[in-house]
Parts: sequence; structure tokens; C-alpha cells
Amino acid sequence: MKVTAAITAVGKYLPPDVLSNADFEKLFDTTDEWIKTRTGISERRILKDPTKATSFMMAEAARRVLEQRKINASEIDVIIACTVTPDMMFPATACLVQNEIGAKNAFGFDLSAACSGFLFGLSTGAQFIEAGRYKKVLVIGGDKMSAIIDYTDRTTSILFGDGAGAVLLEPTTDGTGVLDHILHTDGSGKDFLYQKGGGSLHPASVETVNAKWHNIYQDGKTVFKSAVTGMADVSAAIMEKNGLTSDDIAYLIPHQANLRIIDATANRMGIDSNKVIINIGMYGNTTAATIPLALADAIEQKRIKRGDNLIFAAFGAGYTWGAAWVKWGYNT
Repeated sequence: MKVTAAITAVGKYLPPDVLSNADFEKLFDTTDEWIKTRTGISERRILKDPTKATSFMMAEAARRVLEQRKINASEIDVIIACTVTPDMMFPATACLVQNEIGAKNAFGFDLSAACSGFLFGLSTGAQFIEAGRYKKVLVIGGDKMSAIIDYTDRTTSILFGDGAGAVLLEPTTDGTGVLDHILHTDGSGKDFLYQKGGGSLHPASVETVNAKWHNIYQDGKTVFKSAVTGMADVSAAIMEKNGLTSDDIAYLIPHQANLRIIDATANRMGIDSNKVIINIGMYGNTTAATIPLALADAIEQKRIKRGDNLIFAAFGAGYTWGAAWVKWGYNT
């Protein structure tokens, strides 16, 4: 029997502090109705503690995975930390998580694919399992987006929140698990969504800080159009590739960037809204954390059962985008 990578545990962490649309009404000219109509977002979580960063949230999500699976961190072989807001440029955030949770036998690395990060990490982790080299791979998506947001910018600040979600991948031969993925990159999208400062091209300086180059920049209209097309097309493509119809799909679990993008993807797949896991209203766009957070919420709500066909889909800066087909392998 073919070995595939099954998701055997899911964990999440959300900071306690809430930033609501009403809070933004105090910062600049906007309204709760305006934000919800254009994005679907009502509130988002913010990690306010200045002593804590992405690795803290990732470690908390990882601990919940270990508790759920009832295993010790020493059993973890690989940690893939998917983020665009690492604690620092190096060492890798995966190293910090490994040390924090006590995964003394694991190696790890960071994976940067923006909002597609978790999807790229899941595909990478699945191939480690399929190759037979490793038995337990921890894939974590997490971002402290509040660290790179300009809260005077109405166009971007309302979109993002902080959080982390994690899954454990283990080998199975029962026909479930991560069964297929389609991933894409198009670097011509580099001019429409980026953080200009802080890298080797524009190292931190007084000038880069004053110019707000360390904050996220987004050409909203251009990114929106590309995301609608990219996420919708790749989701339909993975169904067609594997002979899946809308009736075969239990749930679409999409990247939570904008409610209109999610709706367009569901329409392209021909699935009803009751088959779409949506939590953007509560958390906003948590970048690499959105898909595992949505998966964790669906499991908590007892919506997913063994044998369900799930489609994960995402679109992010780069551009990066893709979809994965996962057949759920255990009763939640």
C-alpha cells in the first residue's frame, strides 16, 4: 500500500487581546459596516506583549498538538515553521520553537511563502513522510502581523491579525491523508504585496524606518483580482485532476484573506456556502496561520469526520498560491 501523510492532530493559539472594528473607528475615518462589507472581518487578535513573538504562538500551538496526540516532544522528527514574521532573521524560528517545546531530536527550518506558507509547508512535510525518512513532522503556520502593520494605514491595518496553527503529520497506508497538491509561484507579483525594508537590499536604517519600509505594503485591487483568479482556478484544477466533483467535497478550507475571495473560490468549485469553513470574521487575515486555524475550529465544532474530502487553498505574496486535497483519516 502507498504511504501517505495523515494529519493526526491539530492545535491552535490565539492571543487574548481583541482589536475590533470599533477600535479602528477611533483611529481613522472608517466604520464597522464599511470594513465588514469589504472584507468580512469584525475583529482580530493581537499579541500585545512586546516580549513575545511568532515563536511563542507557534510553540503554544505545537503544545496543543502534543497534548491532543498524547506524545512527548522528543518524538518529533521535523519542525517546519511557516511564517513571514520570524522572531529574527536568524536563527530560524523553527529553532526557537524546537528549544521551547523540548523537541530535542527534531531538526527544523523556516519556510517563507506568505499566506501560502502553511500549504507549502504541508506539502513539504507530506513528502518527508512519503519518502519514508521521518515518522512525525510538525507543520506550523504562524504570524505576528501586528509587528509589521502601520496602524495609520486604513487600507492594510484592518485586514490582519495574529495567531498560529499546527498539525502533526504521520504515515498511513489506509488511503487517507494529503493525497495531492498543486503549487504555483509567479515572481512578477513582487511589486504588489511586500515588506520593502529589513532584507539585504534595504537593510534597516533611519531612512528605511522613517519611510515605513518595514511595514507591509499592498496594492489591494491588484492583489484582490489575482487572488480571486489564482485561488479559484487552482481549487478547480485539483478537483479536475483527481476526478472530484462538488458532491465529493465535504469542505473547502481556504486562506482567510477576504470573504469575497472565499466566495469566488467556492463558486468556481461549484460548492455551497455551507461547505466552506470561514472564520475570517473573528480573526482577520493571520497569513500562514489561517488554514490551520480554520481546520482547528472545524474540528472543535465536530464538523469534520473520517473519510471527508477537504480542499485547502491559499494565495499570498510572491505571488504564491496553491491547493491541496486531504482525505480526513480519523474521527474527531
